[in-house]
Amino acid sequence: MYPSVRPRRLRRNAALRRLVSETEVRPRHLVLPMFVREGADEPVEIPSMPGVMHHTRDSLRAAAVDAVRAGVGGLMLFGVPRERDASGSAAADPDGILNVALRDVASEVGDDTVIMADTCLDEFTDHGHCGVLDEHGGVDNDRTLRLYGEMALAQAEAGAHVLGPSGMMDGQIGAIRETLDAAGFHDTSLLAYSAKYASAFYGPFRDAVDSQLSGDRKTYQQDPANGREAVREVEQDLAEGADMVMVKPAMSYTDLVRRTAEISEVPVAAYQVSGEYSMIEAAVERGWLDRRRTVLETLTSIRRAGADIVLTYWAARAARWLREESGEDAS
Repeated sequence: MYPSVRPRRLRRNAALRRLVSETEVRPRHLVLPMFVREGADEPVEIPSMPGVMHHTRDSLRAAAVDAVRAGVGGLMLFGVPRERDASGSAAADPDGILNVALRDVASEVGDDTVIMADTCLDEFTDHGHCGVLDEHGGVDNDRTLRLYGEMALAQAEAGAHVLGPSGMMDGQIGAIRETLDAAGFHDTSLLAYSAKYASAFYGPFRDAVDSQLSGDRKTYQQDPANGREAVREVEQDLAEGADMVMVKPAMSYTDLVRRTAEISEVPVAAYQVSGEYSMIEAAVERGWLDRRRTVLETLTSIRRAGADIVLTYWAARAARWLREESGEDAS
């Protein structure tokens, strides 16, 4: 008359649920993406990303310290320059906004957290693409690799521990690794954006970096319909020497996070992107979702899929929530 197997026994109370919990999210698993805007006089909220700021150099330093105190695992910096050109020359300029900001943050927090830099030209080009264009208007893969090498050197010299090549150029990991090693930066790590999809969820990010893009990036970012192709990209980046690999976006691609985790011998990251952030914030604003519960559930799902690291705009807030739940001082 009764079932002999009762899984509910292990859900009886909070202590039992805690004892048998399979997946853990801790502050150290979280990386906070941050934006610094050249020439900004004061921090300004990004309209399409409530709670996320365009920082000044000073407010970036303060926010970095705050995030480190919350316990985040790392900071990923993006620069928004005042002027752009066809080759994105400000990306490799030692006095360019991103490289200056990297030095600022490195001097402020040192090795207390992992300082990461976005190694891509899209914020710096006047056409908004992730590389230089050829005479037909397409992205020139191999010319772009040379510029990535110059950008990577500038970021390593500025104090970045980890570089995040996100442009989806063929051979970018191998080319950057070769350039860094030749210059003596053997210890600078590469977080490969291995499976980066041409996603609709990037919309608010393009607002955040004041993107000049007209059109799309479908000739180099991946087709959302393809999974085997993502595995091939991951395998290529691993062969070229990636120290970590990433799937982006996270929430709509947890199947690829799982497949990547199954084949990768290096840590796997997933990026909970701007559109994923903004749609939850919009629902929270309307009273349809509880922010804390929803955010922690999504982070748990990404970790459960196999991500060792999650880039998320909630990183500092989530770190405090997690420390509160564990009884740690979250001040």
